[in-house]
Amino acid sequence: MATLKLICAVLGLVAVIYLLIKKRETKTVLIGVGLVLCVVCLTPLDALAQFTKSMTSAGLIKAICASMGFAYVMKVTKCDQHLVTLLTKPMKNIGFLLVPLTFVITFFVNIAIPSAAGCSAAVGATMIPLLMASGVRPAMAGAAVFAGTFGGVLSPGSAHNAFVSEMAKVTIPDVIKVQFPNAMAAFIVVLVILSVTAILFKDYQKGQDFSQKIGDGAAAEPIKVNVLFALMPLVPLIILVIGGTDLHKISFLTWTKMGVAEAMLLGAILAVFVTWTSPEKITTEFFKGMGSAYAEVIGIIIAAGVFVAGLRACGAIDAITDVLKHSEEFVRLGGTFIPYLMAVVTGSGDAATMAFNGAITVHAQDLGFEQTKLGMAAAIAGALGRSSSPIAGAAIVCAGLAMVSPIEIAKRTAPAMAIAVVVIAFFML
Repeated sequence: MATLKLICAVLGLVAVIYLLIKKRETKTVLIGVGLVLCVVCLTPLDALAQFTKSMTSAGLIKAICASMGFAYVMKVTKCDQHLVTLLTKPMKNIGFLLVPLTFVITFFVNIAIPSAAGCSAAVGATMIPLLMASGVRPAMAGAAVFAGTFGGVLSPGSAHNAFVSEMAKVTIPDVIKVQFPNAMAAFIVVLVILSVTAILFKDYQKGQDFSQKIGDGAAAEPIKVNVLFALMPLVPLIILVIGGTDLHKISFLTWTKMGVAEAMLLGAILAVFVTWTSPEKITTEFFKGMGSAYAEVIGIIIAAGVFVAGLRACGAIDAITDVLKHSEEFVRLGGTFIPYLMAVVTGSGDAATMAFNGAITVHAQDLGFEQTKLGMAAAIAGALGRSSSPIAGAAIVCAGLAMVSPIEIAKRTAPAMAIAVVVIAFFML
């Protein structure tokens, strides 16, 4: 009977991979397969219990929903556009250096705007036409932006940071401190390899203007930068950095010791006075963002939990844990390459990473790893995989702005991301 259940678990896993590759709706796939596995194992209530348990995880809901609410406020006030324009203004006429600098800017903007697709749209609308007008081929112009979209792994608003912090019973700033060395290692690898790739593909042609070849419609309408507007997306980040370090011990900075949700709320309130936008509009957008976060982000966490409950009912989690206890290398490789490959194939690192962290990372101490370290390695591996996938939402946004195939963009980012995952798996974890 136990063997039959394990076979069912394998079939369920294959079904999930197949359906995600076929671009079926992620939450439906995970909940459906998880529920079927629980029913087959005669424990259907396990799936329902896990669903309701994940629905009310206070730490996750507060951090993720408030962060998305703040992101919506930044979008409606156009503060995100002011930040991008401020950062990119000094970058005209610097030739080939535009490629690595665009990656750097996207990476750091993605910390403030953790949505990969949203960040790509905000940065790409300004940078992609600028890159093409400066002699960078459209595919590399899109790739330079797309490559930077794993910077969100350092964002306080990242769902994975909230998930792992809740699991390990530590604060989100503590989790980000664990992720920081991984992110910096990947940052350096991608910066170097992307630049080399641009040289090998001969993607920089001095004196050429590739923007003329796709028409004037691709260029973003310039905006006059308001520095205060540009600083708004950084407010919660600055508060959390100060509050998470010894700087908060300074008498006039003690108030910065607060949670992610409180920092996001404070940032949104401040935006009312700085941008002089209607409080009603800000409130509406904030709650619209919160609702979107629950539906799209928390929804995936709930669905992944149901799928894991199905695997657990089949005995697959216990079986895998027993195998991994006898081989640290399997844990190291599984925690990085499984989320990475799944993200490449499906265009999203969320489902695979959430499922892995919910199933395996909870047992990290039994396997000889810290929960935060293994969970964060899986999170960045999934993000790097997404930044290699031609079907990722951010890749499609960049391809649309550059008017090229997403495959051409992914061809230029994939080598750097693959090497970064190898570095994290064998040298950082």
